[in-house]
Amino acid sequence: MPRASRRSLVARAILALASTLPVAAGGQAPSPPPVIGHWDLTVTAPDGVYPSWLEVTASGNGVLVGRFVGHYGSARPIGRVEFANGVMRFAVPPQWEQGTADLRFEAKLDGSRLTGAVVNPNGDRHTLVASRAPSLRRTTAPAWGTPVELFNGKDVAGWTTQGSGASRWRVVNGVLTNTASGANLMTTRRFEDFKLHLEFRYPKGGNSGVYLRGRHELQIEDSPERDWPGLLDVGAIYGLVAPNENVATGPGTWQTYDITLIGRRVTVVFNGRMVIADQVIPGITGGALDSNEGEPGPLVLQGDHTSVEFRSIRLTPAK
Repeated sequence: MPRASRRSLVARAILALASTLPVAAGGQAPSPPPVIGHWDLTVTAPDGVYPSWLEVTASGNGVLVGRFVGHYGSARPIGRVEFANGVMRFAVPPQWEQGTADLRFEAKLDGSRLTGAVVNPNGDRHTLVASRAPSLRRTTAPAWGTPVELFNGKDVAGWTTQGSGASRWRVVNGVLTNTASGANLMTTRRFEDFKLHLEFRYPKGGNSGVYLRGRHELQIEDSPERDWPGLLDVGAIYGLVAPNENVATGPGTWQTYDITLIGRRVTVVFNGRMVIADQVIPGITGGALDSNEGEPGPLVLQGDHTSVEFRSIRLTPAK
């Protein structure tokens, strides 16, 4: 075939392909829906305010999907997000909420804010406001300061309980012990970027966690062995980042976490093995202190599940 004819065929093929692609007015490619991204929510219920989180992403040709974190529990998938006339809607099955109906979400986009409501499975309506989550991207590596022993082995100086629940925390033979389900324990100091060394021990069937900046729970649990460790297992950032293996030594044994948190990027070394390697934490986890992700936060030890023990809690802050 002559070269000119081949060029003509290629040109016609390119034109045919271009004619199948969607275009906006003026021949420009359509803009992505403005609700795509990560959102930090503040939800107001009759008994107080709680944080929540939402992720909206595109899937295929014009379909929006996502993930949602409610007051408690893990991130749950959103099969379809509807967005039309400036209003976003979706529904997800119930998780830990009371009631059997779907949880329904509706919010209006107003610039960089969402305002609307969550209707829980039992019919309760909670109003919400949301802002775009900060990137927390760091442009330089941190310079580390002086390590701080957060637990002195004698008492809970430097700590306070979270919320109004009864404290079950005691210092027994130099060990910080949560004796039964009760209030969480959190530091009075707040931190931004840090390295943390933590030694812990849980009983058979134990369930606890440590909230980094009070917002991102690193799971402590007597998890079963699995071929693929899950998002809710020991070593996971609860519901959001799974560990690559379960290296737990089991209930009744002392174990270690060595955690580095820089912006959203987290590395977890569990019993000397790196199980999360410099991964991004996309948002808050259920039970977070608040949704103010751009602010420093405390270290929070979960006390509202089972008993758990800690004996060494050493934090090195970034300068």
